[in-house]
Amino acid sequence: MMEPRPVAFRTVDGLDLAADRYGDPTRGSVLLAHGGGQTRHAWTKTATALAEQGWEAVTIDLRGHGDSSWSPTGEYQIERFAEDLAGVARDIGDRPALIGASLGGLAGLFAEAETAPGGFSSITLVDIVPSMDPNGAAKVMAFMSAHVGQGFGTLQEAADVIAAYLPQRPKRSDLSGLAKNLRQGDDGRFRWHWDPNFVNGVHRGRTLREADMFQAGLGRLTLPVHLIRGRLSELVSREAAEAFVAQLPNAMFTDVAGASHMVAGDRNDAFLEAVVDFLEHLKPRTQAHDR
Repeated sequence: MMEPRPVAFRTVDGLDLAADRYGDPTRGSVLLAHGGGQTRHAWTKTATALAEQGWEAVTIDLRGHGDSSWSPTGEYQIERFAEDLAGVARDIGDRPALIGASLGGLAGLFAEAETAPGGFSSITLVDIVPSMDPNGAAKVMAFMSAHVGQGFGTLQEAADVIAAYLPQRPKRSDLSGLAKNLRQGDDGRFRWHWDPNFVNGVHRGRTLREADMFQAGLGRLTLPVHLIRGRLSELVSREAAEAFVAQLPNAMFTDVAGASHMVAGDRNDAFLEAVVDFLEHLKPRTQAHDR
C-alpha cells in the first residue's frame, strides 16, 4: 500500500484540517472529501489507485472529524464545510477535481454554486443530491447520534453496531481499520472520532428560501458533474438522481448495483471503475510513442 505524505490546511476561521497526499500531480490533482461521521481514511484505496494512475490525490478530514480541529463554537453548517473545501482547493491550486461523499459532496456542490464558483475542474458526487430522502437522512443521523455519549466498551461492540446498520457488508474480522474511526477516552470507552456538536450544527444556518435558491441555481453550473449512486441507497432514489442530473448541462449518472449509501465501502471495485472512467474522459492519459 502506498504511504501518503501528511499535510495540513488552515480554514478561514483558524481550524486545522488534517490531510494526506498520495502520488504526484502528473495528470492533475483530486481532492477527496468524506461523508459525515467518516474520516480521510475512507478514501485510502481510492486515493492509492488514483495515485498509481498519475493523479495526486489529497484526502482531508473535514472540520470536527478525525484529526482535524473541532469548532469551539459548533460551526458545522454546510456553508462552513463549503468554505473549507474552497480554501483547500485554492491551496492545492490548478482547480482540482473533487470527489465528495454525502456531506463532502454536498459541501463541494455548495462551494461551486455559491461560495467560490470555478474552484473545481469537476465534481463527483457520491450518493448525494440536494433533494435527498428525508427518512433516509434521518436514519443516518439517528445512527450517528445513538452512541455519542456512552460510546462502546470494546472495538468489537462498535463493529457489531456497524454490522447491524450495514447488513449487506461482510462482518469485520480485522478491527485495526475501525480503530482509526474511534477514540479511546480516559474511562477506557471508545467513542466516534467526530465532535458530538456536529450532529446539531450541520442543521443550522440555511433558511428554506435560501435552500430553494441554491436548488434553483444549480442549473447554472457548467463544470462536469458525475453522480455515483448506490442502487440500495436510503438517501437518493433513482428518480431524484435522474431529476438532478437532468437539470445540469454537463452531468452523468452511474448506478452501482449491490451498494447502499456507503458506495465506496460496499463496492469499491465498481466505484473505482466509475471514478477513473470519468476522470479519464476529462483528462485522458498521454500516449507514449517511444518504444
